[in-house]
Amino acid sequence: MSLLKINFPSKYLANNHEVEIVLPNMPEDGEPEAFYRSGKKYKVLWLLHGTHGDQSDWVRKSNIELYAEEKDLAVVMPPALNSNYSNWEHTMLGYRMFDYLTKELMPFVYGWLPVSDKREDNFISGLSMGGRGAIKYAVNHPELFAAAAVLSAAPVDMAEMRPGHPAFQLDTDTYRMRNTLLNAGGLKAFRNSNENVWAIIDKLAPTGKLPRLMFACGEEDPLIYENFKRFRKHCDEIGLKAHWFTRPGYAHEWRFWDLAIQEALTFFGL
Repeated sequence: MSLLKINFPSKYLANNHEVEIVLPNMPEDGEPEAFYRSGKKYKVLWLLHGTHGDQSDWVRKSNIELYAEEKDLAVVMPPALNSNYSNWEHTMLGYRMFDYLTKELMPFVYGWLPVSDKREDNFISGLSMGGRGAIKYAVNHPELFAAAAVLSAAPVDMAEMRPGHPAFQLDTDTYRMRNTLLNAGGLKAFRNSNENVWAIIDKLAPTGKLPRLMFACGEEDPLIYENFKRFRKHCDEIGLKAHWFTRPGYAHEWRFWDLAIQEALTFFGL
């Protein structure tokens, strides 16, 4: 595979930043001019990193390059800092990560690189914070993605959010959640925003508009597994069909995410 590291100024992030992109190599028996001028448009996976990570994580810590080469697949890995893949209008000069992916990076990639912009050729996945980002993009922009794979993350019922809730994603007293709610304009605004994936899924599940969905979690994951099981039960109750991937003995770790991304590529039909 070819690994591109592209640094460019972003309007939506208000800074220069680096994106890593994997593109298929020319076959050994190919001719460069014919290959590079073929006009072929590759299927693409938008692959998101987790908290404290960056755009290099997947290449450094998994075998995604190998898997992409086997599938003749392009992979785009953007930076997101610890943004939760949300818009932070009042941070520094503004850091609008949610808008950045769909309104800037996707047009950039489609316009400058040999990547297909057809819905059936676009897939999204991510781990932990990136898993929350992947499902948020998938349900808010179902017209853009054929399928999504959510690794070590699961939607939560925001109606239960309160101070001191035992689930960290629902405890409004945690430092991270306090800042998130302040950024959103308060708890009510947060529940009524594109962040409320649980509610959006409830609304869209009967319509058939959602992309195909996969959810994966290690059975020893202390951060996610209880929420994961609760969300799976809820999906059964509302009749949402999804692909569920779990493995005993794995926690919140790269060994699991390397397994899960292979499962995701198979689930995508690649």
